[in-house]
Amino acid sequence: MSQLPSHRPWPVPPKPWIMRMQWCDLLFAHWLADPAVLRKLLPEGLEVDLFDGRAYVAAVPFQMEGVSPRLAPNVPGLHAFPELNLRTYVTAGGKPGVWFFSLDAGQRLAVRVARSLFHLPYFDARFQISELEKGISYTAERTHRGAPGAEFAATFRPTGSVYRSTPGTLESWLTERYCLYSADRAGHLYRGEIDHAPWPLQTAEADVRVNTLGDWLGIEMKGPPATLHFAKALDVRAWLLERV
Repeated sequence: MSQLPSHRPWPVPPKPWIMRMQWCDLLFAHWLADPAVLRKLLPEGLEVDLFDGRAYVAAVPFQMEGVSPRLAPNVPGLHAFPELNLRTYVTAGGKPGVWFFSLDAGQRLAVRVARSLFHLPYFDARFQISELEKGISYTAERTHRGAPGAEFAATFRPTGSVYRSTPGTLESWLTERYCLYSADRAGHLYRGEIDHAPWPLQTAEADVRVNTLGDWLGIEMKGPPATLHFAKALDVRAWLLERV
């Protein structure tokens, strides 16, 4: 029997993974949130996960690279696109994971596949991203037909050396999560397992100029983020959803 990696809270699934990807130039920008507001937005079966009695939401801008099914080559025009997530932290059956309120992406086919197969709230969006001498300029505007509007604009950069978070700390609790949860239109809850090496985190700074990601949900994300972390690149494997 293989030994459980020290950074994982549970073993990887016994079934083969189905998709690979790399997350690049990623910013974790976290705000404190009202747990009561978040609870009203979650489907039955999920509980808000708290750290020292506090709930968090995050805006996570990044670039997807090398997105491809297992054993398949990258498809030009489909394997790389920008993405912006609004997420919080939940548990189901004692298993901590991530709940996505929205996932804005710059690839229309990827949006439709994810909405259909993974029951995730992906939306079409328009992006402008450029590398500056002092960091990354990142803007996103949701363009999905019939969806609530949302915008995000920030300039961010790493400010320290790469390190691995220590288990039990807030930064580990926020980032080292190895499954996501989603729900279909009937309210059925699903869990999607992922696997990756420990996050190569760096301290970061960011100038968040516009952030209306939570407005349509009543989630307050005004003022500077409570915490900021950057990661240059992380290879990820994902499994098929399973009913919870």
